[in-house]
This record gives sequence, structure tokens and C-alpha cells, in this order.
Amino acid sequence: MDSSMGRVMALDLGEVRIGVALSDPSRSFASPLEVLKMEEGWPLKVKELVERNSVTLIVVGLPIRTDGSSGPEVQRVMGWLEELKAVVQQVEIVTVDERFTTSIAQRFLLEGDVRREKRKGKVDKVAAALMLQDYLNSRRGS
Repeated sequence: MDSSMGRVMALDLGEVRIGVALSDPSRSFASPLEVLKMEEGWPLKVKELVERNSVTLIVVGLPIRTDGSSGPEVQRVMGWLEELKAVVQQVEIVTVDERFTTSIAQRFLLEGDVRREKRKGKVDKVAAALMLQDYLNSRRGS
């Protein structure tokens, strides 16, 4: 499948939760989709979302340190990426720097006056949407 057509999905992989965001078909706008649990079988849930939403490209955030180096967190995400690639083979998967997306998402939800218990469930998918929008914006000029 041509990865330049179809929707783009972003994944913010965490130890407990996975934030999922999805682009519109024209790849102009990112929207938070849902939060999955990081548990056994999660790649199959991602595959189901890929198929249901006609996704042709997945963007995965790498938690690079503020100084630009990669630590154990990046290695952990790369391991999860291998699990995902084994299950979702028909879709191109790329990685992007996700520095600060979670803290920006938390601030965004705070400013939107989202109550604390609801913020916890939304921050991961909002962080994924911010990361995806950044990716989409960076591809517009190219």
C-alpha cells in the first residue's frame, strides 16, 4: 500500500498507556483517537485500528532526552517497535522525536480546565495528537 496516501496514525508508547492519534484523510489535521493499555497483545489492537481507519503510515514517538541523547527509554520503545512491526507488516512505521509532547499536552489540558481525573485518561492521546500534528506540518512543505 502506498504510504503517501491514506491516514497517518501516531502512537505515544508508554509503560502503562499508549496514546493514539489519527490524521484526517488529507493528512492535514491530527485528532486524539484513544488510549490503549500497554499489555499483552497491544500490537493486535493497533493492527485492528490500522485496518479500521485505513492507516498507511504509523508515526511512533521516541522519548529522546532534552540534550538529544537516547537513554534506556528509547531502547524500550525500540523493543516495542519490533513487536509492532512483527504484527503490522503492511504499514510503514517511522519514528519521530517526541520531546516535550506530554508536558505540552498536560499544560494544554490544564489550560482547558480539564479535571485531574479526566486529564490522566486524555493526556496520552493528546500528546500523540500533538506529535502527529507536528509531523504532518513538517511534511507539508516537502
